[in-house]
Amino acid sequence: MLGRFGGRRANAIDGPSREVSRTDEASNPVAGAPVTVAESVEVLVSVAQNPLSIKVEVPREDAVLLTVEGDLDMDTATELQHHLANQLHHGRRHFLLDIAGVPFMDSSGMNIVLRAYQEVREIPGGVYVISPTPAVRRIMDLTGVSITVPIVGSLEEALATADAGPTNPEP
Repeated sequence: MLGRFGGRRANAIDGPSREVSRTDEASNPVAGAPVTVAESVEVLVSVAQNPLSIKVEVPREDAVLLTVEGDLDMDTATELQHHLANQLHHGRRHFLLDIAGVPFMDSSGMNIVLRAYQEVREIPGGVYVISPTPAVRRIMDLTGVSITVPIVGSLEEALATADAGPTNPEP
């Protein structure tokens, strides 16, 4: 059974059943009779419905292509964040995010994209989103992310946009 946030609900027994002697006749009609008590606790276990896969390629020295597949949400966004930080550490200035294989992105995923954009524009550099699915594109449009971060249709278009320089005015 699925719980809130896509986790799987499981019942856990808090230790083994144990026998307890009770002498309170009001709560136990048979005084001194053993009563089996099992404490049940509901636990929310995170189960990735669509695990994230990230393929990293370097089309040229100053740019990295990250091909992302799977849901980009609060359970998986930190994985993308680690890849971006690693590539920034290795001197990449242009981050090309191919998210054609991302059927769902929540605010955690968008936050990672925006934070990367903020960090690399100081270098100067850029973040370019390649081929988002219609559902992800709609969310990016509704939240204004697509106004800040360029959305392009291909790797070649992303590299050409990066070479053209910044298109967004500095705040």
